Amino acid sequence: MSTNLQTQAFAGNPIRSKTPKSTDPFSPTSALESLKTRLLDNTLHCQPQKHHSSLSSSSSSSPDFKVLPFRKGRPLTYSGPGETAPVWHLGWISLGDCKIFLANSGIELKEEALVYLGSRSADDVVYWAIDVSDGDSLASEFGSKQLCFVELRTVMVATDWADQRAMADLAIAGHARALLEWHNVSRFCGHCGEKTIPKEAGKLKQCSNASCKKRIYPRVDPVVIMLVIDRENDRVLLSRQSRFVPRMWSCIAGFIEPGESLEEAVRRETWEETGIEVGEVVYHTSQPWPVGPNSMPCQLMVGFYAYAKSFEINVDKEELEDARWHSREDVKKALTFAEYIKAQRTAAAKVEQMCKGVERGQSLAADFNVESGELAPIFIPGPFAIAHHLISSWVYKDAPDGVQVQTAPSSTSMSNL
Repeated sequence: MSTNLQTQAFAGNPIRSKTPKSTDPFSPTSALESLKTRLLDNTLHCQPQKHHSSLSSSSSSSPDFKVLPFRKGRPLTYSGPGETAPVWHLGWISLGDCKIFLANSGIELKEEALVYLGSRSADDVVYWAIDVSDGDSLASEFGSKQLCFVELRTVMVATDWADQRAMADLAIAGHARALLEWHNVSRFCGHCGEKTIPKEAGKLKQCSNASCKKRIYPRVDPVVIMLVIDRENDRVLLSRQSRFVPRMWSCIAGFIEPGESLEEAVRRETWEETGIEVGEVVYHTSQPWPVGPNSMPCQLMVGFYAYAKSFEINVDKEELEDARWHSREDVKKALTFAEYIKAQRTAAAKVEQMCKGVERGQSLAADFNVESGELAPIFIPGPFAIAHHLISSWVYKDAPDGVQVQTAPSSTSMSNL
């Protein structure tokens, strides 16, 4: 099966493509002023919600406000029927409902708790995110309405990458998590140590110390990820980390250091981890990656092809478990044997069960490790990862339609990165 992806997973966010001017009612500045007014309005009432019958929408004034709650980095979701598998959706709630839910947990909703995500002027809607980790009773309250907080990695794997709406929702969830986690790790000024306060609807923070007032902007951690290629022998260098599931191989990656270019980072990381010297470096694509550790809320994966000048591997065992050259045919088999569709449907069913409150003793990773039939010696990350696209586009270099994913009748193990 061939899949032509318009954007990488977590890219292509439809509600933040353009920032409206400050005078626009959908801009962060105008939306924040409207938000303050509405929060002071004790007459916020509930009306039927468009996308989930159990919840209500906000009041009829324009623009409409919708809020996406997060708990410990997990977005609120619900599951609905799909053509071949359940389909997850973001659990948007109205501003009025958000206020009620928090009040039921003894929390007052304040404007600084809400972070502006973007807007759709065509739909007359402004979107916000909120961290409700302090609301201990919220999980069970939402659970009674068949909504649940799901790990973003699980949602990522559960996303049908051929479904544009699902990919858009994933990008929104990734953006929201990155902003909220950044707010959580930037509560104090790194210059003077005083508390920081949100500004411009959460788009930045400022030190509360009148003699400091340092402005702090959302953090992005750039990472180079490269497919190292041996042109002459038509093979690529893939590596394994100790945290990988058995047989999984991927590209080399590493953080950019201060004072170096992207190309220099590619060459340095490749040399440090594998002892391979790289010459030509060619940019491929990039991908936001908001599913890393909380201390790094949003990594930006910058993908490259790196052409090897030397070929003898010397693995740094502190960084990698192993690194080996793999032929084009071997990598093509890895793409053929990895059943990404099966993994996606398994994860989608998992989300559905979680939203229905069905407890299972088996972990999501265990679900992906059910194996039968002939196994390929290796497999690579799925289409949600930039590593997949670097590898796949090299394998199918003559294919005009871009990324291709092939499946075989036998099953294999699959795991998220």
